[in-house]
Amino acid sequence: MGEAFSSAVPWTVDMDRDPALPALTTIDRERASVVSVRRLTKRYGRRTALDDVDLEISRGTVVGILGPNGAGKSTLLETVAGLRASTSGEVSVLGVDPRRERRQTTRRVSVQPQSASVFGYLSVRETVRLYASFHSSHRDVAQVIADLGLSEQVDVRARDLSGGQLRRLLLAVAIIGIPEIVILDEPSAGLDPEARKHLLELIRSLARDGTTIIFSTHDMAEAAQICDRVVIVVAGRIRADGPPAELIDGGRSTLTFDVVSEEALSRTRSVLPADTVTWSQDARGFHVSHATADPDGALELLTRDRQIRGRSYRVVSPTLEDLYLSIVRDAREIDEGRDGDA
Repeated sequence: MGEAFSSAVPWTVDMDRDPALPALTTIDRERASVVSVRRLTKRYGRRTALDDVDLEISRGTVVGILGPNGAGKSTLLETVAGLRASTSGEVSVLGVDPRRERRQTTRRVSVQPQSASVFGYLSVRETVRLYASFHSSHRDVAQVIADLGLSEQVDVRARDLSGGQLRRLLLAVAIIGIPEIVILDEPSAGLDPEARKHLLELIRSLARDGTTIIFSTHDMAEAAQICDRVVIVVAGRIRADGPPAELIDGGRSTLTFDVVSEEALSRTRSVLPADTVTWSQDARGFHVSHATADPDGALELLTRDRQIRGRSYRVVSPTLEDLYLSIVRDAREIDEGRDGDA
């Protein structure tokens, strides 16, 4: 299947709230795991889209699913939403199987695919009002339209909206019913910078109110800015999972500095692990680079050593994009080596 999942219409329906749905205390709501995925595998013929995936997501968190095209991101989102059956493994969303318990799932989980359709002859206001009418309780229609930056298009028919405006309308439809979980497939794709800013602010606002947001994106800066956690998927497997800052801190920084003599360079390579040190030479001396997970410790060793006399020290810390590219590259090398050994 393609990387983006789609639906005839964005689904989010709650005609009558089921009183049999489990009630949660305030403490339960704060601590509960709303999504639990255990040993999830999905195959399409001989191709494995998801391979033994485990994932737990707590209430009120913003989780970004990152990965290259074809990595399995959309299959993971579809399976969590109950739109696609797994080959094996278990998926629990808000305490139920989202595939089997469709009525409960669609009442409490909202999905905004990359590609969906609404009634083109309805205006923005009419569209949001229509979807609001499907729910026993819902957000204020005018406020949602304003929050998505569509007030000036409120009377414009859906078929006359730009691509970015249509995506915002789909998001309005997705959140109008006060869902407990919102699943978004690349929600900022096609948005201009101002609309993207409003979208991120809205996501954080929803999370503060206890809504769990799960979305895929290719925008590393966006993920680092907005996500409580990022999950990096490559070739159907989760290769990294955690808060962006912690994942970045666990990566290697690069410490650069200059030394003027071969003796100082040789001393540097004896103080630091030699395989982590690279250098280049010009008329002014040697420009040294050291890859390390502990730049502060390395800097202390170097500045204490009087034989080195380094200068122009600089630490370049990795970004989420650096980490992502490194993980993707390493994962592909591992998988290619495994395939070669088979």
